[in-house]
Amino acid sequence: MSRFLRLTTALAFTALTALPAAAVELKIGLQDDADVLDPAQSRTFVGRIVYTAMCDKLVDVSPDLKIVPQLATEWAWSEGGKVLTMKLRDGVKFHDETVMDAAAVVATIERNLTLPESRRKSELSSVEKVEATGPLEVKFTLKKPDVTLLAQLSDRAGMIVSPKAAKELGANFGSKPVCAGPFKFVERVQQDRIVLEKFADYWNKDNVFIDKVTYLPIPDSTVRLANLQSGDLDFMERVAPTDAAAIKSDSKLTYTDVVNIGYMALYANIANGPRADNPFGKDKRLRQAFSLAIDRDALNQIVYEGTAVGGNQPFPPNSPWFNKAIPVPARDVDKAKALIKEAGFDRVPVEMQIPNNPVAQQMMQVVQSMVAEAGFDVQLKSTEFATLLDEQTRGNYQLSRSDWSGRVDPDGNIHQFITCKGGINDTKYCNPKVDELLNEARASTDEAVRKEKYDAASVILNDDMPIIYLGHQSWIWAMKKSVTGFTASPDGMIRLVGMKKG
Repeated sequence: MSRFLRLTTALAFTALTALPAAAVELKIGLQDDADVLDPAQSRTFVGRIVYTAMCDKLVDVSPDLKIVPQLATEWAWSEGGKVLTMKLRDGVKFHDETVMDAAAVVATIERNLTLPESRRKSELSSVEKVEATGPLEVKFTLKKPDVTLLAQLSDRAGMIVSPKAAKELGANFGSKPVCAGPFKFVERVQQDRIVLEKFADYWNKDNVFIDKVTYLPIPDSTVRLANLQSGDLDFMERVAPTDAAAIKSDSKLTYTDVVNIGYMALYANIANGPRADNPFGKDKRLRQAFSLAIDRDALNQIVYEGTAVGGNQPFPPNSPWFNKAIPVPARDVDKAKALIKEAGFDRVPVEMQIPNNPVAQQMMQVVQSMVAEAGFDVQLKSTEFATLLDEQTRGNYQLSRSDWSGRVDPDGNIHQFITCKGGINDTKYCNPKVDELLNEARASTDEAVRKEKYDAASVILNDDMPIIYLGHQSWIWAMKKSVTGFTASPDGMIRLVGMKKG
């Protein structure tokens, strides 16, 4: 869509959906469109942004990355870390006016574990059973100790949905999602808008000051910023680093940023269907060469204006979970060429699918140029992000660029991507030793033991390289000066409770 058409469409939409003078609408520009709006099935980062307004979780994450109460008010571990008991908030209703209680929690968790389309199964794989031990008390019994469960319940696995709606809609729940968050679903037009409105019976309604929120997917960051500057948006997420200076100098706008806990990466198709049958997917030496041909520091400066940091692991270099014995590699074209020759090639053709946002496209064009010097002939295939993820899932790719927004527990950045039966293991990489190490890390409450396991796994993964990590960027937001109350969080979410628009 052209810039002019996007602006015209935004103006027309605003005119058609005018609210009464007293109502407060917040229009948020998103970098991508969300995939299916079902917490059990979805996987996009942008979907999580929408859920933050629509679907409360058992627990949330604070800006300093601590687990804090949301639908659960308190919790306790017992029986050597094999039982987690949670007490639930009283007086909570779903958007269909049914009651959120222990039975609803049980129904949601069981749905996440049994729905054929669910992507939450690996996140909850340690759960043997979940039961209501009182009207507002639920008990998770685990197959073995799993300290990561609480962190999983702070995301989609812990978003509690209406059992009534889930039963009626089944796998089609995303067409009319019913949760227990501050805003309820109104409508969705794919690739155009998602509209929510304030839920009058929300348990914390006194701290909700927005009446309606409209999410507008606008992949082009320049167009997104133009909409903000013209007043057709109130707020935008994932500002392009190249636009940071312009926003900071604009007296009508507010700029804020924070380094995220996720990563930017390339996923190689190792064993996901027929398209894995290619040299790049079969020979780790080619993947190692590709990684060595990339100058990560240059990418940070050229594309991210120094706001990102280079990386080669699922954890950033400043994380306590980073393995310092495997530092971020410097570019080495000669060594990359030697590995390619050792693998029996002079030139290696590679098709890489990339998201259709300008920043990612620019970054991968730079990578394309860098690796060409070593011997890789990269063909870039640009597509909408939700489609890209679907292609990854189906194995219809050779190499794919996809970012991960990160999780508060290190397990959330690695286990589901790399274990043999991981819920979003799109590479279909499978190494029993890696599974053993990551499962042992899940089971220990001793951080030193967990660090040892992650370090050992990182050594294997750095050699096999099913995922080529590129670095870690900052979340950057911009908003009108009239928008207040937003708190930047390393998880990249936009929490609307407490926000105001003057």
